[in-house]
Amino acid sequence: MLTPRILSCLGLLALAALLPAQTPPTAYTITEALPGGAPGSMTIYRNGSQILVEYKHPAQADGTPASRSLNLIDVKAGAQHSWDPSGTPVTCSASSFSGDWGDPFAGAAELAGPIAKGELKITGAETLNGIPTKIYTGVTQGMNLKVWFDQKDNLVVKSAFGAPGAAMNTMTDIRSISLAPPPPATFALPPACAGVKPPPTAAELMGEETGDSGDNWVNAIYGPGSKNSCSILIHIVAAKTMAPFTRRWQAAIDTTYNQDSPTPPHYEFGAGRDGTSTFAGGGLHEITTQIHNNTLRIDNPPAYFNMSTNFIQPGRGAGIGLVYRQCFAPVTNLYYVLKDPNDPGDGDWLYAKAGKYAAPAH
Repeated sequence: MLTPRILSCLGLLALAALLPAQTPPTAYTITEALPGGAPGSMTIYRNGSQILVEYKHPAQADGTPASRSLNLIDVKAGAQHSWDPSGTPVTCSASSFSGDWGDPFAGAAELAGPIAKGELKITGAETLNGIPTKIYTGVTQGMNLKVWFDQKDNLVVKSAFGAPGAAMNTMTDIRSISLAPPPPATFALPPACAGVKPPPTAAELMGEETGDSGDNWVNAIYGPGSKNSCSILIHIVAAKTMAPFTRRWQAAIDTTYNQDSPTPPHYEFGAGRDGTSTFAGGGLHEITTQIHNNTLRIDNPPAYFNMSTNFIQPGRGAGIGLVYRQCFAPVTNLYYVLKDPNDPGDGDWLYAKAGKYAAPAH
């Protein structure tokens, strides 16, 4: 989030419409003071899905020079670029973007609940920086709150909160508003950003690994595990081609592993001359005999479990990792996608939630 949203720290939800429904503007320039008493300002320039956020910090008494930084968000493309225009040379960074970017007009919805419940009431009116506002005050979530609200534009112009008996802290302090679209040149990237692309998203990486749409896959190492139960079919395949792994392999599982245990298990792996392993420690036990036609079926595993695999090769041993259960069907396909056949430890556990790889095995 690039700008604090009013009352986000209080966890308020919109429970009722504050005013008759209004469509928030999508073209504007808004300048506000930085929150928390920090010196400086933030200006948001928006035109549709293009948003430029400019931060300015004045020179400090300790010798810190004045600074300016820019952050350009393309909501539609899901990308953002950041740079310091005064840098010598100017350098640019890029990242993926999704979710809430901090639209100032979102603050009105967060006021609706406390107003509907009578926690906030109009106690006056004041013109701030040429903007007529109504003042709402009250106590919500155990905190004193004072809000200057521009009913014409449906915008929180200023807000302050504090614990009972304590000083109020300013959270929002808008200094100027223009609802005219900023010039197109405002959203032009500098030459330093040419060719600078955000790193691939998780979906893009999974799509590259599988040769499929990344939206069809879920990484198994991220929890929490699904609440519903299912059986899991494990397939070992090569990245990009998804061709079945043809070398002999071993598997072991610990379904008793407890993430909250103060004494995690100590696993031991023996290694034979031919590359086979033995498995010991905790509840880890070998289930290689359950592998049929290169597929391992695990019936009704817990929400998470430790999974060990050994792709038999002299000089290499078994690895182990935490896998979360994700159920997209009564029998869900889980693939270990090998990136390098000469390094069987280099792979990803991916669930197929849709598409042809999610189809039941025959």
